[in-house]
Amino acid sequence: MNTLFNRNFLKKVSVIFAAVVFSSVVFAQEAVAEENKEQAAQEDVIVLTVQDAVDYSNKNSLTLKSSEIDLELAKWKKNVAWNTFLPTAQVRGTMARANDIKPYPEDESLHWTAMGDLSLSFNFNVAMIYNMSATIASYESGKLTWEEAVKSNELNVKKLFYALLLQQESLNLQKASLENARQRMNQAATNYRNGYIPQISYLQTQVAYENQVPTVEKAEAAMRQSLDTFTFIIGMPIGTKVRLEGEINPEYVDVDVDSLVEKSLENNLSVKSLKQSIKTLKMQSTALGLSTYTPSLALSWNGNPVITNALKNDWGEKDNWKDNGALSFSLVWNITNMLPWSSNGTTAKELSANIDKLETNLEVLRRNTELEIRTAVDSLNQSKKAIESSQRNITLAQKSYDMTWQAYINGTTEYLNLKEAETQLNQAKLGLANEKYNYMTNLMDLENKVNTTLSGDK
Repeated sequence: MNTLFNRNFLKKVSVIFAAVVFSSVVFAQEAVAEENKEQAAQEDVIVLTVQDAVDYSNKNSLTLKSSEIDLELAKWKKNVAWNTFLPTAQVRGTMARANDIKPYPEDESLHWTAMGDLSLSFNFNVAMIYNMSATIASYESGKLTWEEAVKSNELNVKKLFYALLLQQESLNLQKASLENARQRMNQAATNYRNGYIPQISYLQTQVAYENQVPTVEKAEAAMRQSLDTFTFIIGMPIGTKVRLEGEINPEYVDVDVDSLVEKSLENNLSVKSLKQSIKTLKMQSTALGLSTYTPSLALSWNGNPVITNALKNDWGEKDNWKDNGALSFSLVWNITNMLPWSSNGTTAKELSANIDKLETNLEVLRRNTELEIRTAVDSLNQSKKAIESSQRNITLAQKSYDMTWQAYINGTTEYLNLKEAETQLNQAKLGLANEKYNYMTNLMDLENKVNTTLSGDK
């Protein structure tokens, strides 16, 4: 009886010692951020915050570079849109040989005539003003497209960044659990050698530890691969080592659905871009109509100096030249373009159809945007409730773990029950982190739809 009591007492002492070791492991996790910074400096690892990642991606993303080229081209066209008013200037020189010169005697020089021609022409139609305005409007549409691409890139980078933090959180929990298992295995080995616990108890801790090792190794490999993919996406050189600095800690906001819907119809970049496209097409349609149904004023001047007997006459003698040029003003009205089956008529029909399609798409986009905002707000509220539920779940899981731990110390429960309680606690912690991530991404989606910041720096 005394022997059994002594063994139980020694088991309690050894378990308490293990608890102290476990507590030291948990305490050590609080200094992870600081250690990561020091280790990063030693290993030449780049530490990235979410804003660092966004800024780097905006400067180096290949997708954005392609969009930037399109924007620069549109800007160039806008800056030179006035070139539609440039006159046409031409210079031409001609040497012509007449086949027959009668009744003059045969003289080769009489066959040759030298001619020069300098011409300036300018055609004006009111449609030219609208074409220039349409080019400028096209640039404004390009700016909206560029802004939309930047916003979309920023949203995607942030989501990936916080998804990696969530993956890192899961890995940290697995590592902490593995370390706890290792400490328990080492303590159990000591207790078994000293005869305090049976071999089966030691084997249980050893199996539990060995089973977790490959799982953690796979999780570490997956984390490295995810980081490599992330650095590639934001434009960093392949093989760059990075460490993410941040936390999944959402800032909760109160939102009014109707107010957000109203803002979205004014601020949503997709809606604004579609409106601008419709505006541009309408300008092009107006310009086409004016060019079709209004006359054009044509101004033309040309100088046409001519010298005959070009091989013998002195080209430097003024009297040997005559000018056949003229200044003319014309009013031109193309009747063919007014026909509905002409090229202009077909183009006008296409423009009208495209405008109708875009206006229909705009109405669909408005309705979809309103629906998406209401859905996003519902998801946001659900995420907040899920976070509150997860926090309560952690409290219960922690209490369950503490009670199981005490029971294990007292020798009234098995090791596997303690392991199960620890697993449930880790799952509850990961569940909370996952719900916080869901809240942050839902809020990001909502802000993107409304094109308005609803919270501070997250």
